[in-house]
Parts: sequence; structure tokens; C-alpha cells
Amino acid sequence: MQYSLGIDAGGTYTDAVIIRDSDGEVVDSNKSFTTYPNPLGGIKNVLDSLDKQYLKNVSLVSVSTTLSTNSLLEGTGDPVGLILVGDHPVEKEFPTKDAILVSGGHDHNGEEVSPLDIDAVREFVLSTKNEVAAYAVSANFGIRNPEHELRTKELIRQLTSMPVVCGHELSQELGAYERAVTAFLNASLIPITTTFVNSVISDIRRRGIEARMLILRCDGSVANVEDALNKPIETIFSGPAASLLGASHLSGRKTCAVIDVGGTSTDLLSIHDGVPKISSSGAVVGGWKTRVKAIKMETSAMGGDSHVWVKGETAYIGPRRVMPLCVASVNYDGFLEKLRHNRMISRNDLNENFQQTRFFVKTGYKARGLNDSEKEVLNIIDNEPASINDISRMLKRPPSVFTLDSLIQKRLVQAIGFTPTDALHVRGDYNAWDSEAANIGAEMLSRVSRMGKYEFCDHIKEKVTKNIALNLLSFILPNTPESAIENILNEEYPVKFKVEIPVVMIGGPVRSYVDELGEVIEAEIIVPDLADVGNAIGALVGKGIKRVEINIRPFSLTSPENDFLVFSPVGRQRFEKYLEALDFATDLGKRIVKDHVSKCGIPESQIQVTMSKKMVSPEGWAHPPMETKLVIVGVGTPLLALK
Repeated sequence: MQYSLGIDAGGTYTDAVIIRDSDGEVVDSNKSFTTYPNPLGGIKNVLDSLDKQYLKNVSLVSVSTTLSTNSLLEGTGDPVGLILVGDHPVEKEFPTKDAILVSGGHDHNGEEVSPLDIDAVREFVLSTKNEVAAYAVSANFGIRNPEHELRTKELIRQLTSMPVVCGHELSQELGAYERAVTAFLNASLIPITTTFVNSVISDIRRRGIEARMLILRCDGSVANVEDALNKPIETIFSGPAASLLGASHLSGRKTCAVIDVGGTSTDLLSIHDGVPKISSSGAVVGGWKTRVKAIKMETSAMGGDSHVWVKGETAYIGPRRVMPLCVASVNYDGFLEKLRHNRMISRNDLNENFQQTRFFVKTGYKARGLNDSEKEVLNIIDNEPASINDISRMLKRPPSVFTLDSLIQKRLVQAIGFTPTDALHVRGDYNAWDSEAANIGAEMLSRVSRMGKYEFCDHIKEKVTKNIALNLLSFILPNTPESAIENILNEEYPVKFKVEIPVVMIGGPVRSYVDELGEVIEAEIIVPDLADVGNAIGALVGKGIKRVEINIRPFSLTSPENDFLVFSPVGRQRFEKYLEALDFATDLGKRIVKDHVSKCGIPESQIQVTMSKKMVSPEGWAHPPMETKLVIVGVGTPLLALK
């Protein structure tokens, strides 16, 4: 009997499931905390909890993760040097100070506009190689001729041993600026992705498991892990993609809206007739527009582990994620007593970091580039939780809010605080951790907000519920002002929203919100069995998909019968006749998609290949098309290949 293993490493939890290949039945599942800075601990813990008899017969491992997404959102990727070749829009902001614009580049036909200034590239690399961990290169019309990008890459590899990412390797779409940003973000993710993938591989191999390894991409398809190491940018939003596929699979609904309530955020997605909705433009992550095609989604920075804090008498939720008090009490001996005896903070001093329920603990990440204030505070914070009062006492003054925020942003410090998960523990809706710590925190914050303890927790739950509803409706009704939706949800008008498609909820404590959500919207709300490990199941049910675009154009409109250019992911080729160019492009596209999908363990006989052809010519044009665009798609299902 053969089995498949799905793993999802989220910002808070690492989930794992084992599925029997013969009938798709989930035979075992569990979850563990994601560990930082190395995720290996979390992966090891969750796999240790699974049945060893099933594990030794695993033949396929598929993984999804939000680690790349969280790294970009939190600005914790590795420093990257960016080299722009040609005439780039210098008035636009670039995501790094270590950037240079050098002469070079090509035109729309792939002909050189000016020679590459290789000396300027060499000087930049030598001056920055001690400051960065990787390089990104993007040249004007690099997709039409990557020669200058490749020459730059070769020189960097001669001068350093660092990873180098070229824009043409990631996207065949026009847009030099967006390709530059995509290449930069991809380069910044290589170290964290390499650490994650190697952690999975090492643990799997250590257990004697010989299995094919795949990783879920942000469009809902899977790829072999080697591709993920080269193109980690394609794993951004693979966590939400897994949520969508897992929710659809578990609920048996091929058309539905999906709400994934995680620790860090709440994601809204949809699937129609079994096909995920893909964003028509490139994914936007951390405020940067990329050329990466991803599942269409909306994300709210409010999750189960969002920080609940009070200023004045108002309770706020988020946007930062913290370790819940109920979890910290289990993880750290003596924390409960430390929380119980922590003294109040003056109302005038209250802010997100200055709370009676707020604690800080060192993460183990390597510190670099710290200023004196950051070094001073980090030296005080240890491996046991310290309150803001403790830190102030040891500093002999309150720490700067900016310093604390910076240390959290750099992942050097983990914050602990009251969360919606704690509120659910107080109400008795959810009891996975230490309810006593949650109750102590609720009493502290409710006093400040002048509410009773249970009233305060009811208020927090109501805010989370309405936020879920608001984000769902804003996603379904993209052209409706958010303020209008809020007014209806707040019962300012005698109307109620009705959602015609099923709404599937997944995530740890989502059952706790079903009744309240049903009071504010009318819909079929489904929480399937195994909803708490839906992402790990989604990682397994993704398909192997490869989409390739190839363009054919005449070199010159003055001689449109002869001399044609083919622009493809492998570069630029030239042919005398149009049919020669068309045959070459067709064969190349099919070869690329079959090669990619077969690396997912799918036999060529089970790969479906389709091709669409769009030809553009002006009216009355009596020559071969002015432009021919081929789109070749290969599709296969890894799980079906195992049956």
C-alpha cells in the first residue's frame, strides 16, 4: 500500500497529513508549531507525531508554505544588489538602496541598443558583495534577448559565489520595472526557501523515505523542489493556494468561496468549476507589483494570533501577530505567574507595545545591521519572556517604541500578547491551550476598556466575525464601496447579504465563528472535517501545470514574407520562413511543458497538452501574421499517477 504526505508550513503552525493513494482517504494528520529561525524543528515535530508504518510507505511528498510570503510582507528577506541594464524608469522607486543603472539593453526585436557597460557592473559588484546575499539583474527587453542579463550573471558568478537571478528567467511578459522587482524579490527569498526545502528533504531522507518531492506554487499548481529553489518567488501565496484546493477537496464543492482563518491573517479566495481564479495582473506582495501569476485573493491582517491591545477604552486587533498568552503559558515555565504579577501600565503610556499583557522573547535569528539602541534592548531580552516593565527596569528608562518595532520586524524578537484565540479560550469556544492565562489577560484588558471580562471577549469575537464578513463580501463585490458593506453589516439598514455560492471555512478555530457569521450573512457555511489541516491536504491535490507563451514576429515589416523572430523562455531564434518559425515554436512549447510536468512524476501518457494560437494583422494584410502568440499548456495530476 502506498501513501502520500502533505506538509504545510505556515507562519504559526506546520501541518501534515497522510493520504492513502488507492482511495484518497486521509489516514493520519497532525499539527505542530512552526519553528524559527530554522523550520526543521516544526517539521520534525509534526512528522514525529504521525504513524511510522504509513510514513515508511510514502512515495510522494508535496509541500506548501507561507514562509516566503511572510518574509516579503515583514521585510525580512535577505539583502540583494539590483543591476538594471538599459533605459529604466528611474523616477520609480526600487526595493533596495544597493541598485545601479548601467548602459546596455535591446529593442523590441532583440537587437542591441547599446553595449553593456561591463566595467560599471564589475565596480558595483566589488563594492557591494560584502553587503548583500544575492544579486538580481533586469535588462531592457531582456525577454526578447537575454544576452546582457546572462553576461552580467556570468560576471557576478566569477566575482562572487552568490545566487544571481535574471528577470527573463521568471517572466516572459513586457514590463522591465516589474520584472526587475520580481527578480529582486526572488533573489531575496532564495536563502529562506533553500533553508526550508533542505529542512524538508533532510528530515524525509533521515527517516529513510524515498519519495518524489513537490512544492505548491501560487497559482495552485505543483512543481518539483529544484524549480522552487531557483524560483522561490513562485511559492508566494502557496499557502493560500493550498487553502483553496484543500477546502474545495474536503467539502466536495468545485465552486465555492473559501475563508482561511490563520494565525497571521485571514485569506479570501474562490474556485469555479474546479479551477482557481487567477489574478489578471501580477501578484502584489509587500506593496510591490510583480510579474508572478497568482491565485486571486484578498488578505486581511487579522488572524487568530493578531495582537489585541487597548488604548483609551478602545480595543484594537492587529496588525501584528503575537504568540497568544494561552500558548506562551504552555511553552514557557513560570510564564503564568509572571503574567499574573505583571503590574499595570499608566493609561497615558498605552500603545501597541506598552500593554500589561505584552511580553518579548528572543527568537535566535542572527542579528546584523543593528543600531546602538537596538543592540542595547536586544541584549536585555533573553530566551524567557520579559514584560515591558522588565525591560524598562533593566534599561532604567522605557524602551523606544521604534526600537521594539524594528527588532520585531527583523524577527530578532517574538512578541507575546492577548489574541482572538485567547478570547475564544475565555468564552469556552476553544480549549487547545492554557485557558487560565487567557482569563488573566482578559481581566487585565477588560479593566482598561471598562468592560466585564466576558463582555470584552464577546466584543473581540464580534469584531473578528464582522471583519471576516466584510472581507468576504468585499472580495465577492469588488466594485462596491467597503463603507457601504460596513453600514449593512452594522445593521444601519434593514437588509442582509445573501451569498449564493457555498462558503467553506478552514483553519484551527473556525467552527467557533460559524454561528456568528451566519447571523450577519445568509449563506451555506461549511466547515469540513479536517478543516484544521486543510492546507496540508491542498498541497497534495494540486496539479502539475506548465503554461508557456511564445511569440512570432517578422523582423521587419518592409519584408514581411521572410525573416521571422521567435521569442520564447529559452531566448531568441531566427527563421527565414514563417512556417519554419511556427513549427519550431510549437515543438518547443510542447517539449517545455512536457518536461516540466514529467518532473512532477507524471508519465507523458497522462499529460494533457493544449495549444491556443492568436494571430494579429491589420485589415487587408496579405502576408504572414504581424504577430502570432502561442499559449501551450500541459496538465497532469501527481496523485492520479500513483494509482
